[in-house]
Amino acid sequence: MTRSIRPDAVLVQAVIAGALSFAHLHDIAAAAGQDGWKAWAYPISVDLLLVAAWRRLRILRTTGEPTRAAWTWFAVALAASLGANVATAGLLDLTDVPAWLRILVAGWPALAFLGGTLLVHTPAAETDTAPEPAPVAAQAIVPAESAPEPKPLPGAVEAAEPVPALPAPPPVDVPPALVDHARKLADAHRSATGNPIDADTLRDRLGLPGPMAAELATHLA
Repeated sequence: MTRSIRPDAVLVQAVIAGALSFAHLHDIAAAAGQDGWKAWAYPISVDLLLVAAWRRLRILRTTGEPTRAAWTWFAVALAASLGANVATAGLLDLTDVPAWLRILVAGWPALAFLGGTLLVHTPAAETDTAPEPAPVAAQAIVPAESAPEPKPLPGAVEAAEPVPALPAPPPVDVPPALVDHARKLADAHRSATGNPIDADTLRDRLGLPGPMAAELATHLA
């Protein structure tokens, strides 16, 4: 069974826009004195910084972390691309490029390298590390010393001895910092799957014992 290939209008439009922007950036770089392969490297650098900033922005949104730095570098790359498109529309004489534009073009590689490095190697927001909970020792039930049962009297009815109830397990103390960190994970889980996070997922993600994961899930409910 053969599948018919249908052209996607959005994809075609993206290819056309990318090619035009690529050509405009090349023309600006060449007019600013960056000839040969260097003029072709400039549009690649601008587009890569734009894509890296957008990808970093989506990751930060998913994890619920601040996105100010990613937005900043996305705006810088977008301004470089948009500025080249506007400048080649007849507003700039490419045969007589001003000195300030030559300075911007010459300084772009260092700026793009700084932006890409910060986007890739910036650590995630540090959270307060919660102390590891002490393992809850299982309460051993020590049987009472076995004593010889008295012989029932003839005709007497044995009364069933009541079975003592086991003591309820002590409540698990959940640190507030651990609750805040689990709430961030729950928000990210709901954004990704559309379902609330459960105790089993919290136990696997945080490496907690079963009782503490269940108690933590009740705090997030």
